Amino acid sequence: MSESTAADFHQFFTELSGSKDPRRWQCELSDPTECGNRLIRIPTGVGKTLGVLAAWAWHRVRQRNEDWPRRLIWCLPMRVLVEQIESEVRSALQRLEVLWDGESPHDGRVGVHLLMGGADAGQWHLHPEGDAVLIGTQDMLLSRALNRGYASPRARWPMEFGLLNQDALWVMDEVQLMDVGLATSGQLQAFRCEDRCAKRSLRPCFTWWMSATLQPAWLERSPDTTDLTGELARNTHQIRSAEQVGDLWDEMTKPLEVVPFANPKALARDVSQRHHRCGCGKKGPTLVVLNTVERAVDVWTALRRDKTLKDAGTDIRLVHSRFRPAERRDWRREFLDRGGCGPDTNRIIVSTQIIEAGVDISASLLITELAPWPSLVQRFGRCARWGGMGQVIVADFKHKSDKKASPYTKDELDVSRDACNALPDVGPVHLERYENKHEALLPRLYPYEPAHLLLRRELDELFDTSPDLSGANIDISRFIRSGEERDVQVFWAKVGGDGPPSNMKPTRDDLCSVPFLKARDWLCKPKSESLKPNIRAWVWDWLTREWRTVTRRDIYPGQTVQVEYSAGGYLRDSGWDPMSDEPVEPVRMDYDIGYVSGPCWTRDGDGWRPSERRVRPLPPEDHADAAEDDESLSVAGCWQTIAGHGLQVGIEVQRIAAKVAPTIAELLQLAGRWHDLGKAHPAFQCSIQADDRPERNDIAKAPDIAWPCSASDMYRIDAIDQRRGFRHELASTLGLFGVLQRHEPQHPALLGPWCELFDAMGESQTAGESANRADDAEPTAVEQEILNLGADEFDLLAYLVCAHHGKVRMAWHAGPADQKADDYLLRIRGVRDGDILPPLPLATVDGGFHQLPAIALDLSPSEAGLSPRTGRSWNERVQNLVERFGPFTLAWLETLLRAADQRASSQRLADKLLQEQESNDAGHSSDRSRRTLAHPAALGAPAPPPGGDSPPRRFAQESFR
Repeated sequence: MSESTAADFHQFFTELSGSKDPRRWQCELSDPTECGNRLIRIPTGVGKTLGVLAAWAWHRVRQRNEDWPRRLIWCLPMRVLVEQIESEVRSALQRLEVLWDGESPHDGRVGVHLLMGGADAGQWHLHPEGDAVLIGTQDMLLSRALNRGYASPRARWPMEFGLLNQDALWVMDEVQLMDVGLATSGQLQAFRCEDRCAKRSLRPCFTWWMSATLQPAWLERSPDTTDLTGELARNTHQIRSAEQVGDLWDEMTKPLEVVPFANPKALARDVSQRHHRCGCGKKGPTLVVLNTVERAVDVWTALRRDKTLKDAGTDIRLVHSRFRPAERRDWRREFLDRGGCGPDTNRIIVSTQIIEAGVDISASLLITELAPWPSLVQRFGRCARWGGMGQVIVADFKHKSDKKASPYTKDELDVSRDACNALPDVGPVHLERYENKHEALLPRLYPYEPAHLLLRRELDELFDTSPDLSGANIDISRFIRSGEERDVQVFWAKVGGDGPPSNMKPTRDDLCSVPFLKARDWLCKPKSESLKPNIRAWVWDWLTREWRTVTRRDIYPGQTVQVEYSAGGYLRDSGWDPMSDEPVEPVRMDYDIGYVSGPCWTRDGDGWRPSERRVRPLPPEDHADAAEDDESLSVAGCWQTIAGHGLQVGIEVQRIAAKVAPTIAELLQLAGRWHDLGKAHPAFQCSIQADDRPERNDIAKAPDIAWPCSASDMYRIDAIDQRRGFRHELASTLGLFGVLQRHEPQHPALLGPWCELFDAMGESQTAGESANRADDAEPTAVEQEILNLGADEFDLLAYLVCAHHGKVRMAWHAGPADQKADDYLLRIRGVRDGDILPPLPLATVDGGFHQLPAIALDLSPSEAGLSPRTGRSWNERVQNLVERFGPFTLAWLETLLRAADQRASSQRLADKLLQEQESNDAGHSSDRSRRTLAHPAALGAPAPPPGGDSPPRRFAQESFR
């Protein structure tokens, strides 16, 4: 930095930190103008959180440097640290006066969001152009970066995948605890760098790995990271030896003693005695760290029964990863922070390794079970954290096998034992000198052999979010954690005899992490798929839009399981406990609290009548993204036409793209104007019933009261034709193909490249035949915009339109409802081959409205291979897009359109077409009771063939039979 810039940064850091001066390493971290990938090997207690936040905020927020990513992704190994980091970040941004409140305009403000599962993560995904700090665990963040977000609705996966892999700076904090997740983060960054070098990325994405025990060799386990490790060798940040002075270095002593123990009860007795000898917390609390939850609970239970501790009034607390956030939140307020660690704190905290992850506490007496060296170094940092003197005891159970040493190996513990026996003191200076003196030991002290490496082919396969034929998903858990640390999310609720209502959604506070294998044994009969007697539990079904009874195979990493509270399995003081049959008090005793009555309609004979239903007022995308058939995003405060809404979306996405992807803004704007074309399909239009419904068949958005109370009444064209599973975005995409078929079948995006091939095959006479052909019809203005596109542009446009709800993307397969329909024609996602979209107006780039003729929908692109009617298959087109843009950028582009769509939907803007219609109808009286679509028998003349003159407002439904 120049002298003036350094002074400006100093002032900036002082504001951000609340009057603290920056350390030299913090200034050096903020000095480079290029973000880049970095290693940060800084010991505990010297301001890593503020240093990283300051570097990003200085360049991205204060300097508005477009080369720095907009999103700071803070990835942590344990949930216990998430709230602590959130609190620090919020406080710092408040001091800078740039914290976004979630409601006011986002420009110039920084959002702070927790990604921990549940239905209250906030709407961070709707602001791709805004600055934000996202904080979560490796489970929640890496699963989203792999397009399989744990505890996230399926249709949301592509948005989170795109946003976390473009325009993002990842901070992998406390990597020594991340196991295989560390290797996955390295592979992901290597693939992002590969895409950037190939010019497939439109926005930068970098990773900073951070830990007091970080070893560069940990990221050298893959040929994919060779170039990355070379960059990291140049961008490593450490505190120089000459700067290792002061309270945290020369004036800190931590004498170490290794003591053998036979079992947890013997350890508990020793803890009690040492706590008494130290004056029952006269210099601060006692911290006991165990390697497993089971041993921690055993020691905590024994200490609670200790009469001498009871008589002394010692507060005994238990901390591990199997608690709900509702209980964990009390920890920081009551004891798990700096304020709870002062002198005369008569407390014993019993914890697992989650305490290693930078928790801001300090103990005067630390007793830790023997663990691998990186873990021990982190634990040592929890003793006398802010200087002075502390005492460290390493409890050695002398495990004889890997099974006993689990979750670690016997060899890892043996190496640590040797190091501890050679160290009389484990203060920072002594640890640094020991490692410098014994460099040959470092590979054994810091071993890292990840069990799995994510391959590029596997990443590209994860772009497709379609479930397999059995409804299952690709298992990504092996890339996030290994062994029994792979979790499901469990919540308890009071449920009636009919089972949980479909609109019940857990919040973040409800969810408890449970090892998935142990959850199976807890809930299910031995060697059986079915639940144990007297246990009721459910998982959410994406296809049927309901909670269904869980089976053993449904319990896999990342799944969310709802359990009836009477089944037990949780105690407020000790967390998840499969042996407990005591009823569990739900976080919210009455799940009906927070629900409201919403208007809707229900079927009444051959007609309909107004009714009500109980709904939870969540953001509409939370409902819509969780089920295939949900139309919550089509609910709006006012009526909107397809053209009017499309125009708003086009304007909104152009605003976003102007900031982040200006080179592709025009195509995104076009996608915005066309994206809801398929809503003109009668399956969608017939779902909308209301007294004040406008008399037209191109409604895109309607108020609550216009939608059916039950999903069973959705997409019913008439008494015998119901299109369950209907997806209007597929119809929109096929409409784009129909424009080319009608006017230019030899278009490069259709049959153009294959004309000679079809001639050679003798199919030149039939190639290009389509119900849409209208040789003597001139293209309308809206059609000409499509005809002007090249093949690559058309494919991207079609994909963006198809993927704008995250439900139909790469694969076009018949769903269960299509298969049950037993149709005589090909049917995919409720669209039947040969269906006709009626004429309707659409907006052009100049904001005008022009009529689009009727279009027949041709499902030929769903077929494998080359079609004589539509050319390349849909799958081939999307595969080519993935190769051209890379999976990260392509998902990010679809996210820009989806965010614009949802933001435009929330705006109560007047619809120009409806205003014109009201003006034209002024002075004319008409019967407005029970306004809806006409039934086939009541229709007038049928719709003209595609490409003909515009028909009356109502279109014939006979053509859909």
